[in-house]
Amino acid sequence: MSLILAIETATPVCSVALLTGGRILGLKETREKNSHAAVVTVFIDELLREQGLEPSDLDAVAVSKGPGSYTGLRIGVSTAKGLCYALDIPLISVGTLESMSAGMRSLLPGDEGMPVLLAPMIDARRMEVYTALFDPEGHHAKEVTAEIVTAESFSQYRENHLIYIAGDGAEKCREVLNHPNIRYMDGFEASAVHMAAPATTKFAEGIFENTAYFEPYYLKDFIAGAPKVKGLRD
Repeated sequence: MSLILAIETATPVCSVALLTGGRILGLKETREKNSHAAVVTVFIDELLREQGLEPSDLDAVAVSKGPGSYTGLRIGVSTAKGLCYALDIPLISVGTLESMSAGMRSLLPGDEGMPVLLAPMIDARRMEVYTALFDPEGHHAKEVTAEIVTAESFSQYRENHLIYIAGDGAEKCREVLNHPNIRYMDGFEASAVHMAAPATTKFAEGIFENTAYFEPYYLKDFIAGAPKVKGLRD
């Protein structure tokens, strides 16, 4: 049975899990701000030691590929690629919104009474979010976009569907996006545990990335803030 290390660093949550056969063997995660670079390799080492395993026991590394935090994605992907190079094992990428939708599916009550769509959301600052729409089987109903949330968001879907919204971008929607067919999953976050099903499926089907050339899916170009120069006035 395959042993997969899953790394999720696309959001403020830094999360690492060990997966086997779609099950979670162990999980380490933190919500401490700007901690990803300091803790991700520590988490990996602790997880393996707690299970009595060595890095050489891994069959693959799965990494959340984005969209999400530019810095967080770079840290996660760099760590995953380094392990794959050192251990000569395959690299699996999982879309961050895809894995979030997989986690959301497990929380559906099951008695919705009408078609359901899942809208995982990642905060992209101000009123913008990274989002997509998925059906309960994991298929895209709306591709990944960077969307400004307004009262009209998802208007072409919400009359005939229940839309479940979750993730760290969801809270900003509550004041502007209200409709009887929109529901919010409180407390839901991106996590390596949500990568279990998609990563296991990709491993079984042999869907791997080219480790040398793989890059995160940023969706938008990184724009650095202008440095502050001491002593200058506006």
